[in-house]
Amino acid sequence: VQVAELGGGLVQAGGSLRLSCAASGFTVNDYAVGWFRQAPGRAREGVSCISEKDGFTGYTDSVKGRFTISASNALNTVYLQMDSLKPEDSGIYYCGAFDLKDCSNVAKVWGQGTQVTVSS
Repeated sequence: VQVAELGGGLVQAGGSLRLSCAASGFTVNDYAVGWFRQAPGRAREGVSCISEKDGFTGYTDSVKGRFTISASNALNTVYLQMDSLKPEDSGIYYCGAFDLKDCSNVAKVWGQGTQVTVSS
């Protein structure tokens, strides 16, 4: 079971990025997939979660209305579309696979992370 993130980079405030989380060894219908982020000196925090089999999506309050999580069964990939980015969105973004539909338990696996930097 593995996941791999792609799509980070440097963007100006107000811009957009799309992150991808490619799953292998399982399908996006098997487990929930969540996006988390970690800024320097801060704890890892949950950003968004999707469970295809449960029809569930969730977002932390600070990204609601700006970020959209989605899944492609054909490509076995979960995406995080990030719009209206703010400097405080900067950090390393990780995706993980979870047994619980809201990604609230310990992850079965984490990716290596991808850096997102939003300049002011």
